[in-house]
Amino acid sequence: MADSLKDAPFKTVQVEALVVMKIVRHCSNTFPTTATGSIVGMDKDGVLEITNSFPFPTSDVANAEGSHQNDPSALAAAAPRAKANLVYQTEMIRHLKEVNVDANNVGWYTSATMGNFVHNSFIENQYHYQRENDRTVALVHDVSRSSQGALSLRAFKLTPKFMTAFKEGKFTTENLQKSKLTFKDILVEFPVNVHNSHLLTSFLHQVPAAPTTDEVTMPTCLADLERTPIKMPLHTSADILDLSIDPFLEKTCDLLLESIESHYTENNNHQYYQRQLAREQTKITAWQTKRKAENAGRVAAKQNPLPEDEWQRIFKLPQEPSRLEGMLNAKQVEQYSKQIDGFTASVSAKMFAVRGNLLPE
Repeated sequence: MADSLKDAPFKTVQVEALVVMKIVRHCSNTFPTTATGSIVGMDKDGVLEITNSFPFPTSDVANAEGSHQNDPSALAAAAPRAKANLVYQTEMIRHLKEVNVDANNVGWYTSATMGNFVHNSFIENQYHYQRENDRTVALVHDVSRSSQGALSLRAFKLTPKFMTAFKEGKFTTENLQKSKLTFKDILVEFPVNVHNSHLLTSFLHQVPAAPTTDEVTMPTCLADLERTPIKMPLHTSADILDLSIDPFLEKTCDLLLESIESHYTENNNHQYYQRQLAREQTKITAWQTKRKAENAGRVAAKQNPLPEDEWQRIFKLPQEPSRLEGMLNAKQVEQYSKQIDGFTASVSAKMFAVRGNLLPE
């Protein structure tokens, strides 16, 4: 991943605070349905600046394309590459250009729940954007994790190695071994920085802070202002004393087990293909041995030998299933594992803190 980040056309992603608020509001309003939209900006000195965003309409896509799907999440997940939204995106960018706003498409954004975003729709959408412009990213906003009090906004991009493999569409064992492509080579993550405009920064500095006490002691001289530090108000909280397991951690563990089961299912399908292939190859070998014996007898009888390549018409080898789904499951398992690793740190500290009282003497 470090090599992919080094070869990327930019090193970091800078998102305007207004864009963050618009994405958070859109994703929160549509939760639990997936929300998608387009982001615009520009690439400057190795920094991809995202200055504006707008959501994709999903109802118009369903009406225009006559989709038979009734799942709103499926329609929203496929919205970035829908034909109707491509026209909508072009029209919106044209209007932004008329008012002198950055009108360069730099990717798209989507919402996620409990870190679950690595799937076929996400890969196809990012490939659709990155195929036309390599300087595009996918912003992922996790609504569930942001509800815990910390903003979860991440930027991803497909690696060049995976782009080549996805273009060919051959995710067989032989091709993966030749290209040395693993689940770790699917996505590369970029650091995200939230940027405030100078006007907003000046406004924040002018916002008066609440007094720490009812009676304010006025300074007697300028030296008092320079010598006395600013006292921040104390906020009492009993959350750190709660020993119960975080519900977010419990749900993430359940999703991790589901992803592992899906991964085992894909492995079982591939093992079934290998058994079918071995049986067919055994039949082909037996047929070729028999044909060679027949041809040896015909040659001894001075007759024309029979063709030995008829097995290609008689036997049909099973087609190897794509390993892409298994790679995406493995990548999703990695994402869940990182989330659990981050949340178990505080829980483990609490358990060790009360360990003396839990164990019998």
